[in-house]
Amino acid sequence: MFTHRWPLGPLLLAGRRKAHAATNTATRSAMIDLDLAGRLRFRHRLPTKQALPPGRHDLGLFAERDAVLVVPDGLDPRRPCPLVVLFHGGGGSAERILPMLEGHARTERFLLLVPQSLFPTWDIVIAGHGPDRERIAAALDAVADRFLLDPRHIGFAGHSDGGSYTLSLGLANGDVASHLIVSSAGFLSVHLQVGAPRIFLSHGTRDTQIPIGRSARIHVPKLREAGYPVTYVEYDGPHAYQPPTVAQAVAFFLADRPLAT
Repeated sequence: MFTHRWPLGPLLLAGRRKAHAATNTATRSAMIDLDLAGRLRFRHRLPTKQALPPGRHDLGLFAERDAVLVVPDGLDPRRPCPLVVLFHGGGGSAERILPMLEGHARTERFLLLVPQSLFPTWDIVIAGHGPDRERIAAALDAVADRFLLDPRHIGFAGHSDGGSYTLSLGLANGDVASHLIVSSAGFLSVHLQVGAPRIFLSHGTRDTQIPIGRSARIHVPKLREAGYPVTYVEYDGPHAYQPPTVAQAVAFFLADRPLAT
């Protein structure tokens, strides 16, 4: 697993003051290749295909390491549906990371999309945004073709390398992701900031693989200084997500969800 620490991107260091955010984003967008900056080519739309039934589904998009979608019982595809996109850690897979959120998705009735990196970890960890960004956009399109998505509740979530990917991709796509759930992230690399996603960031104080003092305790002050709303949780544990903390993160994601009628 890659555990090197990359610095915050130039825009984040400069801050994202409200008075200048729109101007800065437009100026940077004209200067930066949006694909290389991690921008997702995804737009919300009305569904045009039949919704998938409850259960766990391979989306059939890729011959290898396909994306997986969990559809809970009782979800009405014609009403705005919350969605969490869950990123696995380095050397991981959908099968290994699903236990982090699958039970919550079924209980709380939100869609859970679990893409898989083309290589053992996410492209940004290896060389920068590339095929994984394209595969994630394709998976989002496939879900949006079948379910009406709630743009106020689109979460990116991940652990370890997946947490780093959540931060890096999420800050570049805050117009897509409303919430970021970040567990034990080692770095973030941001070259373009769009939107202002809410962030839930957690890290274990006994993490020896990605020590907290060289990651979360550096990231959180910088994120807050840049104007992002951050909920930060430290827990007494190693480099592993903790179920009680994950439950807190799910409650954070769904806190302002309208009550079902």
